[in-house]
Amino acid sequence: MIYKEFGNTGKKVSVLGFGAMRLPMLEENEKKIVNEELAIPLMQQAFDMGINYIDTAPLYCETLSEIAVGKALKGYRDKIYLSTKNPIEDNDGDHWMGRLEKSLKKLDTDYIDFYHFWGISLKSFEGWQGLKYGPLEAAQKAKEQGLIKHISFSYHDAPENYKKIIDSGLFETTLVQYNMLDRSNEENIAYAKSKGLGVVVMGPVGGGRLGAPSEQIQELLKNKPASTAEMAMRFVLANDNVDIALSGMSDLNMLKENFAVASRTGHLTDEELQHVNKMMEENKNHARLYCTGCNYCKPCPQKIDIAYLFEIMNRYKVYGLKEHAKSAYYEMMKGWSWIKSEDASKCTACGACEEKCPQKLPIIKQLAETHATLA
Repeated sequence: MIYKEFGNTGKKVSVLGFGAMRLPMLEENEKKIVNEELAIPLMQQAFDMGINYIDTAPLYCETLSEIAVGKALKGYRDKIYLSTKNPIEDNDGDHWMGRLEKSLKKLDTDYIDFYHFWGISLKSFEGWQGLKYGPLEAAQKAKEQGLIKHISFSYHDAPENYKKIIDSGLFETTLVQYNMLDRSNEENIAYAKSKGLGVVVMGPVGGGRLGAPSEQIQELLKNKPASTAEMAMRFVLANDNVDIALSGMSDLNMLKENFAVASRTGHLTDEELQHVNKMMEENKNHARLYCTGCNYCKPCPQKIDIAYLFEIMNRYKVYGLKEHAKSAYYEMMKGWSWIKSEDASKCTACGACEEKCPQKLPIIKQLAETHATLA
């Protein structure tokens, strides 16, 4: 395993982090629970292999991830850096501290190494300024008491708002999305690194999108990688500004594959990286010919999220992620997706969307094509 200096924290971390968001589950009394007989040995195997950073959160795995992680850490606690998150449901510092104490209890530990303000936005961050005893003050107090070692934040807000949070000087590490399909935080990652923050990337394989087979992506290199997931992981780890690629792993095969990729040096040469960047940019431009995602077509009278459906279609047509695209469309049709949309067959050809589309795309025709291809 390769290790890197984690910003200015003084810690050395494995470049592969264990994400405890997708632990193996089972059903018991009509409820989903963590399959601890599989999950705990899996995490401990990762520790034994040299992974020394694990990330969880209060709501992961039906709220049971923290408990399972706490059990896996028995006998390993002084060797592993533990990360979890505070959902910050209000601006009350005492409530913030109460959520921290609940996590400490579930994890059965005295302290958390990297404690994240979970998914903060610039608007919420600015709303915490000047409070008598808000989340920021509570975090400083918790650090003084030794309950947390480092104050961190995870981020899903607009990329342009990111640097203002970094410039506050309050945070020591950051967790952001970054992968071959979503490079919107590439500049932010470099900025955070330049300011001495430890940088953790979530979604290196696009939340599973890049785990699906894609000949187009695998063939970006002359020496074709064994899988699309390998290509995606190598791309992220080739970025010198990334300290940890956080991967949600639910079985031993995933662990071994990710470990093998993360343990190699020289993930992509400069020439390979330039080639990949060029080809992905061309793919992105190709995707824009289909839809730019501007959302001017909203709202659809039939409650079809046109931009999202075309994004799924782009994954199929442009990136060759056919298996994933069909699965994503099926989940949306079943109402299982976090994006709520009617399927494309519900289009009545009213034409309202085409009148508003700045690209003048034949949306009605493309919706029919989307449903015929993916349904």
